Amino acid sequence: MFLGLFICLMGYMVYFQVVKSEDFINSPYNKRQDSFATRIIRGEIRSADGKVLAQTNRDETGNETRYYPYGRLYAHVVGFASNGKSGLESTMNFNLLRSHSFILERMVNEIRGEKSVGDNVITTLDSRLQETAYNVLGSYDGAIIVLEPSTGRILAMVSKPDFDPNTISENWEYLTSEDSEESVLLNRVTQGMYPPGSTFKILTTLEYVRENPDYGSFGYECTGSISSGATTIHCSGNQVHGPLNLQSAFARSCNSAYANIGLGLDKTKFAELCNSLLFNQTLPGNLGAKSSSFSLDTSSSDALVMQTAIGQGETLVSPYHMALLASAIANNGVLMRPYLVERTENENGIEVKAYNAAEWGRLFSEEEAALLQEYMKEVVTNGTGAKLNGASYTAAGKTGSAEFSNNKGESHSWFIGYAHQEGKADIAVAIIAERGGTGSAVAVPAAKQIFDAYYSY
Repeated sequence: MFLGLFICLMGYMVYFQVVKSEDFINSPYNKRQDSFATRIIRGEIRSADGKVLAQTNRDETGNETRYYPYGRLYAHVVGFASNGKSGLESTMNFNLLRSHSFILERMVNEIRGEKSVGDNVITTLDSRLQETAYNVLGSYDGAIIVLEPSTGRILAMVSKPDFDPNTISENWEYLTSEDSEESVLLNRVTQGMYPPGSTFKILTTLEYVRENPDYGSFGYECTGSISSGATTIHCSGNQVHGPLNLQSAFARSCNSAYANIGLGLDKTKFAELCNSLLFNQTLPGNLGAKSSSFSLDTSSSDALVMQTAIGQGETLVSPYHMALLASAIANNGVLMRPYLVERTENENGIEVKAYNAAEWGRLFSEEEAALLQEYMKEVVTNGTGAKLNGASYTAAGKTGSAEFSNNKGESHSWFIGYAHQEGKADIAVAIIAERGGTGSAVAVPAAKQIFDAYYSY
């Protein structure tokens, strides 16, 4: 028995050292990492196309300064390495402070008391798309994420308001004080919680289709509003859509039709669907994304059901979550595990570790994905996303206007979707412009510029 326990203990020690030790060492709570900086010069962080996004500069006396050549452009995704760490500077900290330079060179440096150069982190970020996404968000607070559905590679990630990581130490007290109400350090892509607005109608549609195999016979006469008890739901701008089938109700984003659909859904099944689509659970990837919330149950009032069905009520999502849903739809129902790092390499460009694409799981059946693709294309050809129509690529998506206050007319502008062109990988996006109004006003034109930029090279 003693021998068996001893063998088990030794086996676990070997497993821990080979498999788990790097996870523990690379934990942001592990202060041991800081000791590596006494022997290693922190490596660079680069874009997929070779741009240096973070580097360590040394002066004549050996003092080191972490420098971010593009300043605010990559503030949240790359992060900072002083006053704590965030972004890739945090998640890849261990890798940046490891050196896989030639072993004799490291030995000589050790003898001389000199530092070796740490490994470089090569990201999946496309500098042209990152710059485009940053510019199209303009003066709006909000978030944009662009990813590749077939692989899960994250090509761009922008959050505003932003900060300059080069001056994080000087401005730290203000950035973290109560006087700073903008939460500029918050990455709104992964940590921002917003009502999804009409983008949520993708889920309402799917639940209706699952509960009603004859969904093709759906019909509704929109008069501009619908009432149940003391609650009245209006279509955007009180627009009267007239007779609608399910596809046209989706394309034209008819609130009245979807509030009516919500009243007929099985609340328990609706909650199960949302939970299967990543609500109320840890999201895939190691980006520290906040969990989205969906709380409809059998005791929910008709008023809450109607609000929930159109993406309001108590439902909250992150742009990251909505991008994953759009990506899975574009990839015929399969969600690839999202990732930001392509590989690490030593200072001479020799690969140390590669991070390959991996399937996370299936969110939609192939038939469901095909149906949603068809409906999302209709949004562009004959609906609220018409500004994306007629391009060299085929775009599909869903717009949203997410109300966030009791003041009528105040809403966030949403768009989630993807674009396809033969001969090039698809891309999926999620865009939210805070206080931007309707989805077609700000988010759709932003998506068009991103798609245009991607398919122009």
